[in-house]
Amino acid sequence: QVQLVESGGGLVQPGGSLRLSCAASGSIFSINVMGWYRQAPGKQRELVATITSSGTTNYADSVKGRFTVSRDNAKNTVYLQMNSLQPEDAADYYCNANLVQTDWRQYVFWGQGTQVTVSS
Repeated sequence: QVQLVESGGGLVQPGGSLRLSCAASGSIFSINVMGWYRQAPGKQRELVATITSSGTTNYADSVKGRFTVSRDNAKNTVYLQMNSLQPEDAADYYCNANLVQTDWRQYVFWGQGTQVTVSS
């Protein structure tokens, strides 16, 4: 079985920074794509950023230039560096992984989320 464990959320003032981490563990053969999604109260979950095993990234327009997604393939971990945080960035952030397990089958897993609050 595979688990995604997220960390790094918390309370930050506008203009501040946070770094989220998500570590995947279990019977993993390879991870194709890892990414971050967020959901604010009353809104749909939206893509924030993704990164492939080769390092190709994709960002939501609202976070380009402020957020940076990266990964450590050896540790099966994805990071989201969030700078210049704004109140509209406040949400629950969820880690996502598209991976191949040791049974050679593809799966999609979600973390349980970490809360980011941006307030003065």
